[in-house]
Amino acid sequence: MSFDAVTAVLAIPGTAALLFAAVPSYRLTAYLNVVAALLTFLAALSLLFFGRPEPGPYLLVDDLNNVFIVLTTFIGFTTSVFSANYIGYELDTGRLTPTRLRFYHATYQLLMFALNLALVTNNIGVMWVAIEMATLTTVLMVGIYRTHAALEAAWKYFILGSVGIALALFGTILVYLAAEPVIGEGLNSMVWTELLAHASALEPGLLNVAFVFLLLGYGTKVGLFPLHAWLPDAHAEGPTPISAVLSGLLLNVALYALLRFKVLLAANPLAFTPGPLLVSMGLLSLLFAAFMLYRRRDIKRMFAYSSIEHMGIAAFAFGMGGPLANFAGLLHMTMHSLTKSAIFFAVGDIAQVKGTQKIADMGGLTETNPVLGWGLVLGVAAIAGLPPFGIFMSEFLVVSSTFARAPLLAIPLVLGLLVGVGALFLRLNSIAFGEPRGPTSKVKISYVPMFAHLALVLIAGVYLPGPLVIWFQNVAKLLG
Repeated sequence: MSFDAVTAVLAIPGTAALLFAAVPSYRLTAYLNVVAALLTFLAALSLLFFGRPEPGPYLLVDDLNNVFIVLTTFIGFTTSVFSANYIGYELDTGRLTPTRLRFYHATYQLLMFALNLALVTNNIGVMWVAIEMATLTTVLMVGIYRTHAALEAAWKYFILGSVGIALALFGTILVYLAAEPVIGEGLNSMVWTELLAHASALEPGLLNVAFVFLLLGYGTKVGLFPLHAWLPDAHAEGPTPISAVLSGLLLNVALYALLRFKVLLAANPLAFTPGPLLVSMGLLSLLFAAFMLYRRRDIKRMFAYSSIEHMGIAAFAFGMGGPLANFAGLLHMTMHSLTKSAIFFAVGDIAQVKGTQKIADMGGLTETNPVLGWGLVLGVAAIAGLPPFGIFMSEFLVVSSTFARAPLLAIPLVLGLLVGVGALFLRLNSIAFGEPRGPTSKVKISYVPMFAHLALVLIAGVYLPGPLVIWFQNVAKLLG
């Protein structure tokens, strides 16, 4: 049962991608995209209730990836539901052709396959290949409109992403070289469970250098400062469902890859502690993005910088280390994924209703489109870390842990959080309240994905299920 479920998590999106490329009906592929995403989510969900498979040389389900698999497939499903209406409207307005629409759905499933593969693989080389596949897939989707700005954003993403993934490849090779004298030549020196079992005997010098390259390489995908330059353009110019997937899933998967190697270093007593590097890059990302929020005039770019800010918070938490900070980092990754994807659902609908992404041309949204406007208000309140939403709890734990262990670091941390909150509400006031501005087009809107995510974030802020708490605690211990 468990092995079948893991296979299904990969086989369903992989098969769907091939099928959608051959199906001539673009409207049919939109519905089949939802069905495929739902089946993948159900397969992932079964891993929580019917046990895990024994790890093999290629596939692994453990504490570190189990819930991430469910989270990724869930957001993949809700985004496909949102995408059906959103992309249909893009077709009706002529921004996309039927051929590009069919390509979009096939590529969407290929992306889900790549993300799922990166999570469930037990081989660090296959994980690198999967993240590279996810990068190339999203490059194609970012440039799908074929406008000058979209193609420029796609090329920028491709070039910077390729540099990052090349650095990650070099880091992966160094890990193999550190393992080869101990484990032996061949596949086993790239198998995660074998690496962890022999972690204390691996060459610490090579591990140290490897982690630096891995941090730079996968850190580019996470969007950490100063490796973030591709992210705002990719969000602004690509289809909004892809913005939701980028912020909610791809950034998480890249950070997950870094956490795998952090666990490896933590298990080697002679390797250096990667915490200071993660703390530095996380804090710089938070402060940089928080101040940059004030200068944004495009609503999607603004929330792209918000993603940089929150991935910085997560990286900072993992850099601080310890049970409490690691717990907070895991919770923050989960809550940010749900919240930011919900915000992009709202932003995508707002851009279609108003016919623009410029904040100056929006206004009075709670009056002209009350459900959509108040949905955005709730989303911004959640991402800003206001109680009782889940991000308030994760940020509270990060700040508490920092005050207890490094009080001086808590000052810039809290400053960054407050600056970011101020910028978000300044822009929210312009969009949601005041005199209505800009046109109001009639757009078919599916509110269910947005409010489903916000409901989960609200529930998590009030009550975390016991099994989820236990999982966070177990992984927090592993991370060191």
